[in-house]
Amino acid sequence: MPSKISFINLKPAEQFNQDVVIEKHDQERLEKKMINSCEKLRLSHLDHPILIHLETMAKCNAECNFCPYTTMDRKDVKMSDKLIEKVISDLSDLPANDRFQINPYKVSEPFLEPRLFDILELILEKLPKAAIGFITNGSPLTEKKIQKLSFLDHKRFAPIKVSLNTLDPIEYENVMKIPLEKTLRRLDVLHSYVLKGIMKIPINITRVADTPQTDLEFLNLVNQRYPLFLPYINRRNDWIGTIDLEDKKHQIPNAPCLRWFDLSITATGKVAKCCMDGNADYSKGDVNEQHVLDIYRQTKLEMLRLYLPNRKTTESPCNTCTYLN
Repeated sequence: MPSKISFINLKPAEQFNQDVVIEKHDQERLEKKMINSCEKLRLSHLDHPILIHLETMAKCNAECNFCPYTTMDRKDVKMSDKLIEKVISDLSDLPANDRFQINPYKVSEPFLEPRLFDILELILEKLPKAAIGFITNGSPLTEKKIQKLSFLDHKRFAPIKVSLNTLDPIEYENVMKIPLEKTLRRLDVLHSYVLKGIMKIPINITRVADTPQTDLEFLNLVNQRYPLFLPYINRRNDWIGTIDLEDKKHQIPNAPCLRWFDLSITATGKVAKCCMDGNADYSKGDVNEQHVLDIYRQTKLEMLRLYLPNRKTTESPCNTCTYLN
């Protein structure tokens, strides 16, 4: 816990930023939040997912050093229109009052998908209780795409999360392998749309955690440049051993996992163990052959959600996973 981070007479935004950083570096606090969240989901989402990742095209323009995209077997694979429609049809079998979120990406950049807005329209029409969420690096978010997003019902969207990570050009290119200048131009336009009240979907600017001090500096810099965006920190993850972390301080949590209440569908149709199973090495089903909800409702998986065991006592790969976002 970064106890040395302390300021006097902080502005509200700076105080919020400090609290965010402290929490993201506090294992025990995050474990308690994970336990509480899982217990709530056990009551509400035992037999239907709270979140579905639907990777319609496994393509990204970045090569982030915290992501397994560069070594992924299914790079550039495109899910068929027929399979996309089938997945959405399966989800429409949920009771009308069941709420959940669908994210049209997995290990991919959603705004590179040329069919994206057709897919969004299909989700909005067929799944009236579903919210839609994005994580993007921001670089492909052109003004035309911003305009199209602005025309959609903002109440149906979770905050769009832009993975920016740093405002230093050299560090950004080292981390993301794309130029910072282009991304900032796109974010400048996006911020102007928010300022004018045209874009009403909330925007979060995120960073993969590094050190408490550099994380806090990032949050404060984002506040200065983009005061209408909310900056945030995500914990660094090893993607079940796919990414080699220099910092080995993260421990296997004394907690269950929120990801047991999700479904993570790859572009091939294979359903990964979770969002951290980037290459679907631990597949728990295939939507080409199975109903989406049948995959979620497998007895073995339901028992995890029902009893919420400590991660350390479960079977592989959960018993070696340090995920705690």
